[in-house]
Parts: sequence; structure tokens; C-alpha cells
Amino acid sequence: MLGRINHIAIAVPDLAAATATYRDVLGAAVSQVQSLPDHGVRVVFVNLPNSKVELLEPLDSDSPIAAFLDKNPSGGMHHICYEVEDIISARDSLKAAGARILGDGEPKIGAHGKPVLFLHPKDFCGTLVELEEI
Repeated sequence: MLGRINHIAIAVPDLAAATATYRDVLGAAVSQVQSLPDHGVRVVFVNLPNSKVELLEPLDSDSPIAAFLDKNPSGGMHHICYEVEDIISARDSLKAAGARILGDGEPKIGAHGKPVLFLHPKDFCGTLVELEEI
């Protein structure tokens, strides 16, 4: 079911500062900022030869990322995203196996313009998992 790692997401309290660190200190290629109101975040992607790192900042205090940063004020790893060929088939297989899909269980369009779902961290070793259809 799982394909390659698409990205690892890091929640940050200051997206501009985090972007500058990755770009200016680490010499990474960083995308333009994207606002994703359906997900409550602003993001940039650090493009690597084999994957990406997503830097997430909350759009407002209602964002799930704001709640994460309340518990982790300096930021930290938020989730890992794996690619899947068919997100509906993956969802149905996971539900049949007892995994919990967050939200209403229907895919939303993610930052790459593709359908995504999030899986409950308690079902995956304490890690929030995102699936993205390739």
C-alpha cells in the first residue's frame, strides 16, 4: 500500500524564520509560501533530492498546528506523509483493519493539489500519518 515518503512535516512558530534557516544556513531550495485554509496552515516545502520537508505555520489560533505549538512552543516534527496509488482503496483497507481516519474520512486536496487523508497517531506508534495519492 505505502509508496515512498513524500515529505516530513515540521510545525514552526515563525515560518519566515524557519524558511530563512533552511535556505540561508542549510543552503536548501525552498518553495514559495502557500496558504491552505482548509487545513489551517501556511506552508513552504524544502526540496531535497529524495523527498521534501514541509514547514507548517498556523493560519490562526483555531489551527491544529496552533494547538501543537501550544504544547511544543519551539516547534517540532508534526507528521510524515507517504504516497499511495489509490487513496480511496487505501482508506477502505485501513478502515477494514481498524485504523481511524481523521476528519470526516473523505480526502481533501493538499498542498500539492492531490487528495490527502490523515490517520490517527494512536493507531501508528504515536505518529500522525498523512497519505497522499500520487
